Amino acid sequence: QVQVVESGGGAVQAGGSLRLSCTASGYLWCMGWFRQAPGKEREGVAVSEDGSREIYSDSAKGRFTISKDNVKNTLTLQMNGLKSEDTGMYYCGYTFGACGMSTRLGWTWGQGTQVTVSS
Repeated sequence: QVQVVESGGGAVQAGGSLRLSCTASGYLWCMGWFRQAPGKEREGVAVSEDGSREIYSDSAKGRFTISKDNVKNTLTLQMNGLKSEDTGMYYCGYTFGACGMSTRLGWTWGQGTQVTVSS
């Protein structure tokens, strides 16, 4: 089983930026970021298909950038223009199934890193 570990979360003012990082213990073709806000279900944020194709949620599009390094086995999420509604626990995950965020079926995530956007 491949392990993934997230880092880079923290507290930031609205309009600020954060860069989340994820390190995998092995190569993964499909990796992505999901998040879960209090009282809500976990939702997809961005997915990278082998670093060649990127999929973003409507809320992330235009503000977030996902990048995948197939040499270092890392996944990065650059978040700009953060809003209070971006607050939540962010999870790095992977799937061996269909590479998308329309379903959580088949996805495996790490322990998460907290992102808090104030005001």
